[in-house]
Amino acid sequence: MRAMKQLVRFGWAQALSCIFPVVIFASLALTEVITLPLLPRYDWLLIICLLTQWGMIRSGLETRDELKVITVFHIIGLTLEIFKVHMGSWSYPEPGHFKLFGVPLYSGFMYASVASYLCQAWRRLDVELIRWPPLLIVVPLASAIYLNFFTHHYWLDVRWWLCGCVIIVFWRCRVTYKVGGTRYRMPLVLSFMLIGFFIWIAENIATYFSAWEYPNQADVWSIVHLGKVSSWMLLVIVSFLIVATLKQVKGDGPRG
Repeated sequence: MRAMKQLVRFGWAQALSCIFPVVIFASLALTEVITLPLLPRYDWLLIICLLTQWGMIRSGLETRDELKVITVFHIIGLTLEIFKVHMGSWSYPEPGHFKLFGVPLYSGFMYASVASYLCQAWRRLDVELIRWPPLLIVVPLASAIYLNFFTHHYWLDVRWWLCGCVIIVFWRCRVTYKVGGTRYRMPLVLSFMLIGFFIWIAENIATYFSAWEYPNQADVWSIVHLGKVSSWMLLVIVSFLIVATLKQVKGDGPRG
């Protein structure tokens, strides 16, 4: 019985942490089924994301410090989107007034929603990191992972080498979290894999509702290639490392 109660508490904390992503997916589904007037669909999605962000700050669901982190991720994500669309990796075929180099501005919020989840889950579950590696290792590794999303179009794709580096660097690191007064722990690398896998599932839902489309989905929707799990896992790692580094700078981060 206690295990069931703990699972419910954990699920509730996760649900509260996922409000931003849930609103985005609900909006994607709604605007796919119902045609809203006056503005193109992508512009309505941007308005919904802005109102959601304002509402979360206004209601106290997110703090101003978390908003700063989310803004950073919005910029990082939008930059990556612009490059990937330019390279033909995927596209946003629908019209929109608020587009930058073919990328609707709402797309940055999809990356920001990942940061929103990480920040809120960190706070709600009182996350702590044990045996966190030094910044001299963490920062170059995060930078290399992010740059590989760009450079692999012109050079070798070294994502699997980077995955190997992640396993080596974080092998001894553990993430601990508190549920109902009890603290649990798991290997940090495992948490990276789990979050990456669930984001891949979310990506399938997003492409099904035409948030964007890959070249092989232009005529008919199909499941996103399973290899994208590794891409999302690496992107989650970059997100996690940035959040953890900022927590460390503020004195609320990893322990030795």
